[in-house]
Amino acid sequence: MSHRVRSYDEELEAFDRQQRGDGYHRGSNSSRRRQQRDDNDARRSNEEDDVYMGDKLAAPPDFDGPTKNRKCTDVLCSLLILIMWIALSCLGFYSISNGNVEILLNPMDFDGNICGLDYNGVDMRNYSYLYTINYWHTGICLSECPSLEVYMNSTTNNTTTSTTTATTITSDVRTLITYGGIHQLEGAILEPNFLHIPAYYLNTSNPDTLRCELDNGNDICFPNQDVTQSWSSEGINKGKGFAYYVGESRPILNYCTITETARTSIEDQVKDNATLTFIDEGIAVWKNIYADIYTARLYVFGVGFGLGILISLIYVVILRLPFLLNSVVWGSILASITLFAVGGVYGLQTAEVWENEDPQHWSNTQIKLTRIFSYVLMGVAGIAFLMMICLRKEIQLAIGCVKETGKAVSRMPMILFVPVLQGLAFVVFTVVFVIYGLHLASLGEVRVNSFTIPFDDDIEVPYRTYHFDEFTTYAAWGMLFCFFWTANFIIAAGDMIVALAIAKWYFTRDKGRMTPPVASSIGNVLYYHLGTVAFGSLVLATVQFVRAILARVQQQAKKVGGKFGTRVATVLFCCCQCCLWCFEKCIRFINKNAYIQTAIFGKPFCASARDAFYLILRNMGRIGAVSFVSGFVLVIGKLFISVSTTTVAYYLMVEYIADDLHSLAAPTILVFLIAYFLADMFLDVFEIGLSAILQCFVADEEMFDGADCYAEGNLQNWIDKYQKD
Repeated sequence: MSHRVRSYDEELEAFDRQQRGDGYHRGSNSSRRRQQRDDNDARRSNEEDDVYMGDKLAAPPDFDGPTKNRKCTDVLCSLLILIMWIALSCLGFYSISNGNVEILLNPMDFDGNICGLDYNGVDMRNYSYLYTINYWHTGICLSECPSLEVYMNSTTNNTTTSTTTATTITSDVRTLITYGGIHQLEGAILEPNFLHIPAYYLNTSNPDTLRCELDNGNDICFPNQDVTQSWSSEGINKGKGFAYYVGESRPILNYCTITETARTSIEDQVKDNATLTFIDEGIAVWKNIYADIYTARLYVFGVGFGLGILISLIYVVILRLPFLLNSVVWGSILASITLFAVGGVYGLQTAEVWENEDPQHWSNTQIKLTRIFSYVLMGVAGIAFLMMICLRKEIQLAIGCVKETGKAVSRMPMILFVPVLQGLAFVVFTVVFVIYGLHLASLGEVRVNSFTIPFDDDIEVPYRTYHFDEFTTYAAWGMLFCFFWTANFIIAAGDMIVALAIAKWYFTRDKGRMTPPVASSIGNVLYYHLGTVAFGSLVLATVQFVRAILARVQQQAKKVGGKFGTRVATVLFCCCQCCLWCFEKCIRFINKNAYIQTAIFGKPFCASARDAFYLILRNMGRIGAVSFVSGFVLVIGKLFISVSTTTVAYYLMVEYIADDLHSLAAPTILVFLIAYFLADMFLDVFEIGLSAILQCFVADEEMFDGADCYAEGNLQNWIDKYQKD
């Protein structure tokens, strides 16, 4: 059916006919909307001298829904992203051919040897684990991590009884692991050969294999044969020497990580608690985080992904059911608030139990952080409750908006699989990207470094680090830009597919008999509009890349500037990052609406972005307000899915593996992030669908009038209701 835009006089004549009741069946709604539109036109005409808001949209000839005769848009950007992928593949193949990823995956000892590999003529294939000795996170390779399950047995025999007592040992401070092998003080618990040390470290001709015993017989690790003086000795040097105590450890990513119990035991025996927090405090924290995530990996990824996907699917399916939507949204809000509050109370109770344990298994810092985290959860619950009360009317109106989106999704259930396709594409690209990146990083070189122990006779302690040449550095930056562009490209392609499907649904008069347009929308986007998708994602990736460069410059400035200069630079860089973050948000908003315009009219990116900008500018009140309150409902859904998944995972970890973790914080936070990512991926269908419906509505309103409009009565009613409120 053909439509054309009627003149202002024709609109008045139609309005008169409607008043007489001869021809229009939507009298009350259309007259109200006409009056509202006339008021808006009058207001805009008064502002035209000051602000240009673009020309009103005009329906193309024979308009009957989104453009069917499409052309390929922004072809140059399609070629650019294809060239980038080809260049990435060439770089990846080169890196795989010339690099060795095992160099990165296996630790390096103090002399540049790779544990577990035959590297540079030194065979360490039977010694895969690194025992950390000093602050620089270096040490020696071992065949296994020290396990001190030694029992001191004492047996008393008499005519009637026989008793055996067993005591578990977690550390031996009289036994040290050094660059030159094992060194022991009289009274050591462990046998001298309790570990198999590679012959490389026992070679006395190697000047880098430092030892505690000097040629003159002095022991520079145990001054005066006193354990309590060893921490400040030349050999240990408060964790910045070439020797360290033996403690119970477990392998994490091929690093021997000393257990918390063993560290406490070492502190108690050395009697130097003021400084013996640990050799590499910062590295130790990250090692503990990695260790906890590795230990809880089944709960983190099993519950995080498995339960997160399940709850997200159930939630999205329920949003499609109008008769359940009210209950689900308000139930989600109340449940989220309750879960935050219960989590806070439970955290306080847990901290109290930990504090009262005798002996205390958790450090005071962990107990304090648990309490702070609990107070934060309860504060969030309180703020959310107050927001629920203050925004109750806006939430109810937003539910009406989500209902309309749910109606579209229910007619096109296959649209829910678009995020799944996006996720699969992102996983495939990430796997390839990580493989290329690891092999590229392995093209670096080993450099020799040393530090001086400032005692009577200065001792140079060597260690090796990994550095990258100029080619590898620039290639890494190029790969980072490729990652930004491709990730945004995948997201944008999914957004345009959803927008096109929603637009086809909206501009169909008999929606009950329509064929679900998801498959045709995928075909149209892949065949005609990948260039537009590439254009928008290129703009966004450029902003993100500039932010990454700025963050790198900020990091380097901290290393070279003085205290005052560093503070000034930090403030300036933070201001720049804040401005770029706001600019990135603006670009995301423009891109999303440009994709919707392309979906409807098939125009290139720049033209679509311009039309979308002016269309929203002319209707900023309605689009901004309705988008905000409706987006709030979707955020509540994301929080509900995330908090529910995290709560289940937390209680399972407390029940089964709490004693095996340094802290539950890292696994719990990671579960929350995974669940939130999945919830955002699935609810993004509703978010882009909502934006598409709103833009279709205002475009429909500008192009047509009265009975010619495609909008259904319910959609008109709740937008008009929001305008009045």
